[in-house]
Amino acid sequence: MVVNSAPVGFVGGGSKQVLGPEARARLRCGRDNPRVVRRSKQRVVVGLSGGVDSAVSAYLLKQQGHDVVGLFMKNWDDDDDSEYCSANVDFVDAAAVADVLGIEIEHVNFATEYRDRVFAEFLREYQAGRTPNPDVLCNAEIKFKAFLDHAVRLGADCIATGHYARVREIDGRFELLKGLDPAKDQSYFLHRLNQAQLSKSWFPVGELKKTEVRRIAAEIGLPNAGKKDSTGICFIGERPFREFLNRYLSHEPGAIEDEHGRRVGRHVGLSFYTLGQRQGLGIGGIQGRADAAGEHAPWFVARKDLERNVLVVVQGHAHPALLSSALQADDTSWVAGTAPQAGRYAAKTRYRQADAPCSFRPDGNAGFALAFDTPQWAVTPGQSAVLYEGELCLGGGVIAAASA
Repeated sequence: MVVNSAPVGFVGGGSKQVLGPEARARLRCGRDNPRVVRRSKQRVVVGLSGGVDSAVSAYLLKQQGHDVVGLFMKNWDDDDDSEYCSANVDFVDAAAVADVLGIEIEHVNFATEYRDRVFAEFLREYQAGRTPNPDVLCNAEIKFKAFLDHAVRLGADCIATGHYARVREIDGRFELLKGLDPAKDQSYFLHRLNQAQLSKSWFPVGELKKTEVRRIAAEIGLPNAGKKDSTGICFIGERPFREFLNRYLSHEPGAIEDEHGRRVGRHVGLSFYTLGQRQGLGIGGIQGRADAAGEHAPWFVARKDLERNVLVVVQGHAHPALLSSALQADDTSWVAGTAPQAGRYAAKTRYRQADAPCSFRPDGNAGFALAFDTPQWAVTPGQSAVLYEGELCLGGGVIAAASA
């Protein structure tokens, strides 16, 4: 059994970098880990994003003696010069890391592939009233397909990224495992990876906690050791989300109604809202039922009535209309290549959600049904429902519908 997250227990490969005693002690801790198997020298292309996770990943691989090459992916060409686009700054940071580590770095533009494979689907889903997760599709179509194909053309044996996840090989089959830092685990975003992709993918920081990654970065003098983590959707950055969508989607304003059909406001277009949304509704002053403290209960988006172009809202975070005990999913992707057996598992319907115990039932080759032990909040069509068995991520699908 091999865990190919390229753990930090392998220290001492051909790098001239020197760690302090404290860092060396931490890195040595993996040497006796039975899950770790020493690997022969390989050519590894690391996706350097400009962030600290990918930078430390490249450093660890070089310490293990691998032939490491950095690659910076540019996935978005629109508004390069705007205040919201960080690609140019990120590349400067990635190049600075490569210089410190003494590795080559290549700048590759995947903007055409991203627009065709990810962004077009993102717009179609929003126009249909759903809320897609483009980061999931980006990983499957760009970072572990376009990038992987390009790396292989460069002569790479495998690729590596800064994701907090792990890959385990058992008898020639590959499993996707959660990262060991529960606060940073990113297996949810990687659940659509297949056997071929996982067989050539390493996640060097998957065995570490984020605090450990930052300590390593600081101790070896990486220039981005204190850089903040990126947030939000990559091509939108920190810009106002509604402002961005308005450039690409047609929209028709309409009524906002409460659960009883009473008009309480006006929306600017159903595509701009998602289930469970509280901010930006413009109905904060409308009176209604009070919460447990006797104060005016906040409004939340509960449903989109596409036929009538009406946004339905309810008051209170725990309103029954916001809770679902079951869901149907389609567009499935399973790490093993086939759906797991019907039975008891756990699932996430959004990132950072705690694993929710559930019953799983395959529905032919293209879908599945989940029945949760406890109702889940704001289960949103277009998002991913990801299935887990302990630390093992099995795969998942796109939520098509949810029910009480």
